[in-house]
Amino acid sequence: MASSPTILDSDFRYIDKKGNLMRTRTELTIAQMLTFLEEDYEYDYKLSLNGKTVSIDFKTDKGLIEVIDNEEDIKKYKEIKDKITEQKVMAIGHPKYTSQIKELQDIVFYDKTPQTGSIFLEDPSFSFDYAHILPLVEKCSILHGHTSSVMVELVGQMKDNLLLDFGVAKKIIKGVVNVFDHKFFINRKYLKNEDESHYRIEFEGPNGMFDLQVPKNTTYLLEGEATVENLSSEIIKLLVPKMPQNVEAVGVYIYEGYNKGSHIISNISR
Repeated sequence: MASSPTILDSDFRYIDKKGNLMRTRTELTIAQMLTFLEEDYEYDYKLSLNGKTVSIDFKTDKGLIEVIDNEEDIKKYKEIKDKITEQKVMAIGHPKYTSQIKELQDIVFYDKTPQTGSIFLEDPSFSFDYAHILPLVEKCSILHGHTSSVMVELVGQMKDNLLLDFGVAKKIIKGVVNVFDHKFFINRKYLKNEDESHYRIEFEGPNGMFDLQVPKNTTYLLEGEATVENLSSEIIKLLVPKMPQNVEAVGVYIYEGYNKGSHIISNISR
């Protein structure tokens, strides 16, 4: 039996809204958080230190952020921390490495109480199979399907260093994703008419006229085209009412196969 190929972090392309190609998902998450907080940043900032040029992952008006992914990053962080006294320096990364840094107060800064924090969840159960048609895109203007996986990030105010129990969050997310499983997604504007059990979908596309009768119980009508971006937004709409009051923003990644997908993050207005 052929084994599935191993998917490494390097197999993915992480690009922020400024067009910077990031090295890891951690860096992309930091960039998205800074953008969400409307905090401008410079990625891969070059700094002269002891006669040599050092690259720092993020420079903001409030300080420097270094992502710790390996032993060399630890050495670089300690050198930067020792030599730079006029700016705050913050480290973030895998516990395997960041736990080796003694200055725990520099790992995360909390400027107010309660603490602001975020969590993210990925799980094999956060996947769904679906069919859709995109009449405005010639290649996708015929009925076809995908298997997509979902990752969700939650941002908000923590209590006792906890934003939301992972088990509770997983149950909520899985319940929402299950609503999408084995559904046919289509823009509501293509609905011609309906009866008690069926929708009639009709549109003129690049490949001719489509006239479909589809069961209501397996069809999901969207306000807009059935793009992966719109599906991310739709999942957020379903998640938000189920979130506790301390969660202030919800982000949803949907992967449409490997190496491509969509990420939408939305603030919660209560």
